[in-house]
Amino acid sequence: MVDTPLAKINAVIAQVQQSVIGQPQVINALVIGLLTKGHVLLEGLPGTAKTRSIKSLATSINASFGRVQFTPDLLPSDITGTIQYQDNNGKPLLTFQQGPLFNNLVLADEINRAPAKVQAALLEAMAENTVTVGDSSHKLGEMFMVLATQNPVEQEGTYPLPEAQMDRFMMKVTVDYPNDDVELDIIRLMRLEENSQQNTQPPIKQQVDHKIDPQLFFTARQQVSEVRVSDIIERYMVALVMATRDPQRYPNTSLANWIKTGSSPRATIALDKCARAHAWLAGRDHVLPDDVRSIAHAVLSHRITLSYDALAEDISSQRVVDTLLDNVLIG
Repeated sequence: MVDTPLAKINAVIAQVQQSVIGQPQVINALVIGLLTKGHVLLEGLPGTAKTRSIKSLATSINASFGRVQFTPDLLPSDITGTIQYQDNNGKPLLTFQQGPLFNNLVLADEINRAPAKVQAALLEAMAENTVTVGDSSHKLGEMFMVLATQNPVEQEGTYPLPEAQMDRFMMKVTVDYPNDDVELDIIRLMRLEENSQQNTQPPIKQQVDHKIDPQLFFTARQQVSEVRVSDIIERYMVALVMATRDPQRYPNTSLANWIKTGSSPRATIALDKCARAHAWLAGRDHVLPDDVRSIAHAVLSHRITLSYDALAEDISSQRVVDTLLDNVLIG
């Protein structure tokens, strides 16, 4: 196999998928987030391998990794860092002690269990790649990515994330329970890993052969930026986003009754970036309509505010995106 960024990244995807069974869409979304410098949100019930997916990918990259368990009593300083007093030969010295945000990959576990002040501190880091403590701003690294998990808002002790913060996530992926065959494979994998640990041997298929140098992703990002997007595809992406803002354009659907607020321009930007990354991972230098359709749910669903009628009818944002894809034509 040719030793290219694409070949190496696809090899990592394949090996990580052996550690996280039955969730290929999750791993692909995380890699697309790395390729597009975007943050990724995973939503699903407890026990659906959200945290395992992120940790498995993080172990394959030679980059710093930080984890924050979001709880109701979490403080902004717990994630950003604090100013500490030190005695320097009798002279007071104030130094900044970096928090877990100062890593390349940051796992924000159960992000929707923390109060608004913590979310505000995280929003600055996600939006501006900086952290402000006191009167000073501190720059985060070039490779900085928030990989967040959240439980559905119906779960006890959870709070909906602010719309501005949701919009900062490049993609949101819904993680479902596995089917019968996948559940059986999970049992067998856990048994193999348990036996490997008891025999003091490396966990089977848990680690990739070689960790990827972060510089490889910088090279890959340059290649992704060179993927071509035709005028027809550009207009298709714009039409999808505009349909969320002006659903009256499609009177034969229920979109006007379901959508309260449409997607922001960040959705169009995210569609373009993620579609190019999806095409690049498939080994193409141009975007096809299927690339846009493949990432549309992850890009658009969390950027649509449902109306009261939609909530009353138990209409999900995923179904809204399905209707968009069925009715918005290409060209």
